[in-house]
Amino acid sequence: MHRHGYQGRKLHRERDGRRALVKGLADSLVKYESIETTLPKAKEVLPYLEKLITKAKKGDLHNRRMVISGLQTVASGHKLVDEIAPKLMGRVSGHLRIVRTSLRRGDNAQLARVSFVDDLTAAPVAKSAAKSAAPAVAVPKKEAKS
Repeated sequence: MHRHGYQGRKLHRERDGRRALVKGLADSLVKYESIETTLPKAKEVLPYLEKLITKAKKGDLHNRRMVISGLQTVASGHKLVDEIAPKLMGRVSGHLRIVRTSLRRGDNAQLARVSFVDDLTAAPVAKSAAKSAAPAVAVPKKEAKS
């Protein structure tokens, strides 16, 4: 029988376990910047984290809180907003990629690597650029004639 109105994969879990799984995968992806998991799990975490990245790029307080609530740890939320999102400003969407890697030995499941498209180590962090631009040379004021 067709499941009307259900979007996404069930991943052999009930709702709470499925939400915790996707949150944990997204958290690990932010923390390690690349993870290897099964292909269906990778396809589920991709749009979830893309939406969080879009919120993190806005960077205001409300979106920061939404990002933190979408990940398992507060530190990962701050890392996404403060370090990763400024490096992804040049891209509108498509921040993540899925690459099929190998078949798992035990059950022959297709494994895939999820990683960021842009190299996060090469791009400078926006906050460090703002700090270096702040100590500018002061221009002397002209004296007023009396």
